[in-house]
Amino acid sequence: MTSFDRSIKIAPSILSADFANFGQEIRAIEAQGADWVHVDVMDGHFVPNLTFGPPLVKAIRPHIKTVMDVHLMISPVDPYIDAFAEAGADVISAHLEAGPHIHRTLQAIRGAGCKAGLAINPGSGLDDVEYLLDMIDLVCVMTVNPGFGGQKFIHSQIDKVKTLRAMIGDRPIHIEIDGGITPETAPLMAAAGADVLVAGSAVFKGGSVENPAPYGANIRAIRAAAEAAR
Repeated sequence: MTSFDRSIKIAPSILSADFANFGQEIRAIEAQGADWVHVDVMDGHFVPNLTFGPPLVKAIRPHIKTVMDVHLMISPVDPYIDAFAEAGADVISAHLEAGPHIHRTLQAIRGAGCKAGLAINPGSGLDDVEYLLDMIDLVCVMTVNPGFGGQKFIHSQIDKVKTLRAMIGDRPIHIEIDGGITPETAPLMAAAGADVLVAGSAVFKGGSVENPAPYGANIRAIRAAAEAAR
């Protein structure tokens, strides 16, 4: 990954892409201005949906020229960290709620050579996060309940992000927002202190690999709205 900065980064979620055309879809969103590529891994157990495993992540890695941001919505996490690291993840985020030893999980992610992300659900507070700040490179704040795309944004998370931003201070930690990001909600989160915005349907709507221009228009609209709020 490149050196740390707090500029707005748009990370389209491939959960909203055409599953039969992942390689082309990834190349299209990157060509249209995506900064990172967000990969939602779900196990049907920690969250009510089932998506991708390490073989799929490994298969799409050669198509990703930016940052592969792998969000593990799975429990247990630890047995799979090495497999996702070997598959090519740049960032691996694990959930605070996914196991009893999140500190150990974050150590394992860094030990595997990846940036360590901590994901927190809408119902989780920040008390436990404070003691983990020196272990992490990114906090992913869920602004929907994890498990499905296309849900409504949960506004109570705005204050959580403001508090988190103050807690982080000058540490080089990204604040990522995952869930319900649109040109309407992106400015709320950018103003609160977020710099990485995950967007699924809001990026992919209206476009396709044959007609990728709408992807670019959607990415630019989210970025412009977020940057204006700063």
